[in-house]
Amino acid sequence: MTQSYLSFDAFLRHGAAALSGGPVGMVFVEDEVEVDSTLRHHLDCGFRTVLAFMPDEFALADDVANKVHRITFGIGRPETVFETVNRVIDAAPGIWLYYCYNAEYLFFPFCETRTVGEMLAFHAEERRDAMLTYVIDLYAGDLATCPNAVSLETAHLDRSGYYALSRKDPSTGQPRDRQLDFFGGLRWRYEEHIPKTSRRIDRISLFRASPGLRLLPDHTFDRQELNTYACPWHHNLTAAICSFRTAKALKRNPGSTFDIHSFRWHNSTPFEWHSRQLLDLGLMEPGQWF
Repeated sequence: MTQSYLSFDAFLRHGAAALSGGPVGMVFVEDEVEVDSTLRHHLDCGFRTVLAFMPDEFALADDVANKVHRITFGIGRPETVFETVNRVIDAAPGIWLYYCYNAEYLFFPFCETRTVGEMLAFHAEERRDAMLTYVIDLYAGDLATCPNAVSLETAHLDRSGYYALSRKDPSTGQPRDRQLDFFGGLRWRYEEHIPKTSRRIDRISLFRASPGLRLLPDHTFDRQELNTYACPWHHNLTAAICSFRTAKALKRNPGSTFDIHSFRWHNSTPFEWHSRQLLDLGLMEPGQWF
């Protein structure tokens, strides 16, 4: 039976029991591109609850609609997503949460045989309450046949061109401990079309809710330890969100679409839709999890 709510307030009144156990996945739907595949992918990852925040007029396949909590929602301002995540944090203390947008797909080490819940249980045993994810740009191999730059069958990614810079504390000018700003992919190659504040590819997408915690508009949290890539004593798990979002935007934006005839370059490689490829490319880290 479809579980639909006319607003997030209605969900909190009638469906909040879905937040009593985690992990909980939140998918924010910006357009009608690959909505069903995004939701299916995250259901397959093992999220106990998946919330689909989406406009009422968008279609949803029956097999997906019967498994997610659909909440009528419109992204009028980018900040609306962060405000809503923060409301979920307030409603689900102690629960592991995840957020992404449509046409984005979470991959983590060994995700073909292990669930996201198993991974987070191990991560929590290492006294970690958040996990760094890298947003890896995907793009169609042929824009002539896929003018919106989205194709699951011919998806490509950049196999190199990623780098990190130290993240400075604005109050002291000194580097923050175990924090870096990561760059690469289409946001790096087409940076002239990307606002400076949107060029980073790091996002703390997996985290445990706690009272008063706030997600900020730059995809970081107001508690600095949650923004670190590892604990002080060894490397920790990281994950990747393979995303068509930047490619879609670059081809939709009139200021960039006519300058881009193909996203492919000498460092492009077909995406294999498998965690092993991302591990081999160094785009996520297994840490001590084997």
